[in-house]
Amino acid sequence: MLLDTAALYFRAYFGVPDSVRAPDGTPVNAVRGLLDFIARLTSAYEPTHLICCWDDDWRPQWRVDLIPSYKAHRVAAEVTAGVDVEETPDPLETQVPIIRAVLEALDIAVIGAARHEADDVIGTLCARSSGPVDVVTGDRDLFQLVDDDRSIRVIYTARGMSNLELVTDEVVVRKYGVLPEQYAEFAVLRGDTSDGLPGVKGVGDKTAASLLQQYGDLAGVVAAADDRSTSLSSGLRAKLLAAADYLAVAPTVVEVVKDLELPAVDASIAPLSTESSTRVEALSNRWGLGSSMTRVLAALGQESVG
Repeated sequence: MLLDTAALYFRAYFGVPDSVRAPDGTPVNAVRGLLDFIARLTSAYEPTHLICCWDDDWRPQWRVDLIPSYKAHRVAAEVTAGVDVEETPDPLETQVPIIRAVLEALDIAVIGAARHEADDVIGTLCARSSGPVDVVTGDRDLFQLVDDDRSIRVIYTARGMSNLELVTDEVVVRKYGVLPEQYAEFAVLRGDTSDGLPGVKGVGDKTAASLLQQYGDLAGVVAAADDRSTSLSSGLRAKLLAAADYLAVAPTVVEVVKDLELPAVDASIAPLSTESSTRVEALSNRWGLGSSMTRVLAALGQESVG
């Protein structure tokens, strides 16, 4: 099980009251919420291995250089806070080091990569995996990784943790009319406001899906636009040609990286060492994690912390 960690702790922060605080008054709503999410996910899906994938850089400059609008709205100075805003609010920023310390104490593997997003870490780990993988995220971009043949599916959190959706090949085809391996290019064509992708002006979901169904991939669509003998309407051809510069770079932005050099870790869910148990108890007491820690320990097959 691969967790899009920031997506989960943002959801926890905005979903759990900020009145949830440690004995010293520090807000710990995101910490406790994330632990509850992990307990729920591991209890329901019983993974043998668990990795918290980390955003070492949630808006890499190399992606911004290609598309300046990439996630730009999420760093706007006057933006309404919410689960789609990644400029970390101060009360959440103070909790991120606590989250990291708690995960490490629980012996849950945490992996990030310089200049890359958690999506890229997830993409690389999926590419390397020889067994089934569940990817937990609220980001539709990761639908591109779904692969029934390799038993890779997405546990989609956008509708809330009590209404999780299992995304398989069939779900992607039914919802969008494209195969998972076409999803990234589908997103390029129709755009994605949540990521600041402009898309091709005038091309929505149905047109994007139709183009990929007819021409197979984005290269085929671009070739068809360049070839006056194809059946594309003059209006659609003009829209695609006008977007040529965008279409040349957007796939690099949208497609997750699958060949990162990542550290080798033991991600197996196993009993805590005595040292880890001592650290977990100390952190639980210091930050008042109480029942949230008890639940996650139980879900991971550990003993409760007193």
